[in-house]
Amino acid sequence: MKLASLALTAALLVAPAAAFAQSGATIYQRKDNQQDRIVQGVRSGQLTPRETSRLERQEEKINREERNMRAHDDGHLTRQDRHILTHQQNRESHRIYRDKHNSFHSRY
Repeated sequence: MKLASLALTAALLVAPAAAFAQSGATIYQRKDNQQDRIVQGVRSGQLTPRETSRLERQEEKINREERNMRAHDDGHLTRQDRHILTHQQNRESHRIYRDKHNSFHSRY
């Protein structure tokens, strides 16, 4: 019985760490995915140089904010930090989609 209790306690301690690692990986993965989407849009001609520049500046702003958040909390992101970054990444994802599908490039 004591062994089962010890195993349960260990599992409960490991689960939050795994969840945190996964959420951190999600933020990094989304940064990579969004950067890939921008590059693909440039290659395909879906993004103009002006749109690309604006999207890249916004990506850098999000990255800078993440670095500041981590610096403030000894290299970690709080739950609120992750929420804010996820919201910003969602907005940036919508901007990328909108700019890639606005057919600006077909008018000229």
